[in-house]
Amino acid sequence: MLSNRLVTALAPAIWGTTYLVTTEYLPPDRPLLASLLRSLPAGLLLLVVVRRLPRGDWWWRSLVLGALNIGAFLPLLFLAAYRLPGGVAATVGAVQPLIVAGLSAGLLGQRITLRVGLAAVAGMAGVSLLVLRAGAQLDWLGVAAALGGAVVMASGIVLGKRWVSPAPLLATTGWQLVAGGLLLLPVTFLVEGPPPALTATNLAGYAYLAVIGAALSYSLWFRGLKLLAATEVTFLGLLSPVVATAVGWVALGQELTVAQVCGAVIVLAALVVAQTKGGSGHADHRVRGGRWRRQPGRGGGVTTRA
Repeated sequence: MLSNRLVTALAPAIWGTTYLVTTEYLPPDRPLLASLLRSLPAGLLLLVVVRRLPRGDWWWRSLVLGALNIGAFLPLLFLAAYRLPGGVAATVGAVQPLIVAGLSAGLLGQRITLRVGLAAVAGMAGVSLLVLRAGAQLDWLGVAAALGGAVVMASGIVLGKRWVSPAPLLATTGWQLVAGGLLLLPVTFLVEGPPPALTATNLAGYAYLAVIGAALSYSLWFRGLKLLAATEVTFLGLLSPVVATAVGWVALGQELTVAQVCGAVIVLAALVVAQTKGGSGHADHRVRGGRWRRQPGRGGGVTTRA
């Protein structure tokens, strides 16, 4: 449904503001600390609210998903944010829909349609126009971090679609945030040492990232992943670079060229094409238990793991 897509789209739109908050409100050169303070407090807050712990296989599944979606993704995200202009860092991840489509074909049995392939290529072309502007500095370590973030998040999306949690949404979100945060905790202190003295501005930035950028946005994202096909969800992530570029233009006075406007239009068009009927070429994949079953989809019956 359109309402489900719109609600899910709020998550990448929020993530598009991460780069502004990181560069303007957080202490410099602390990507691991930013990742830790974004994930662990948010996860603990959700666990206090739901008061439910994982059971059975979900102890290790939460750890795997938390490592992919949080423990590995957030440090790569913040490293890219520190080393690249916001629009550049956000748009490198546009390769993610193509990665998700490939992983979905192997792990979910999802057929890669021509529509999805063309939309993914168009999305990549659009974000490249967003990147190519005067004065943009491409730090290759930052580019590698952004690309690595796209790979691990794509893996988390597909596995999250395959492993459907029986627990409430906030519980599943909290488990992953806590698991990722706990993995980050020792690494943060070993690599970056104790946190520096934090100003009120720093604390406000971390609070925004934890409450809005993690607890709220990940809950919306995982909700969408439960209700929509994996490829539909990942294409919504293309909103993040568009929002990041728009925020950079409005809040930081960054130049917005005709090429960038065209790129944004192409990205939005690719997103719409991927969301139209038949765009995903696949039914909703859900996993409940360990049996394969037939589940009706847009194009007829498909085999899913139930």
